[in-house]
Amino acid sequence: MAETTLHIAGRQYDLRCRDGEEAHLSHLAGLIERKARLAQQATPGLTEVRTLLFAALFLADELNDMKREVAGRQEALPLDGSEDVAVRAIEVLTARLEKLSDRLAGPVADA
Repeated sequence: MAETTLHIAGRQYDLRCRDGEEAHLSHLAGLIERKARLAQQATPGLTEVRTLLFAALFLADELNDMKREVAGRQEALPLDGSEDVAVRAIEVLTARLEKLSDRLAGPVADA
């Protein structure tokens, strides 16, 4: 198991992850950090919990919009055999995003 430190909303979080996932988790933390900064700018004085809540809501909203867009494209285009592979890849990626979102939304281990 590898260890990494993420910096989100002014806090440091030490996490364990599978070897090689450090850069990916750092990238995801960057996405959350940007949304947390947006929340803090829009509503100064938010508590840490509310900042992270709004960051999660912003990200969930983006994910929801992407899912609707993908679903709309699937309905608009008749699928032949070659497009089935692309659709399956999108479904797999969507499932991975949801799983990562659930893992990040779980309890945070403080150092």
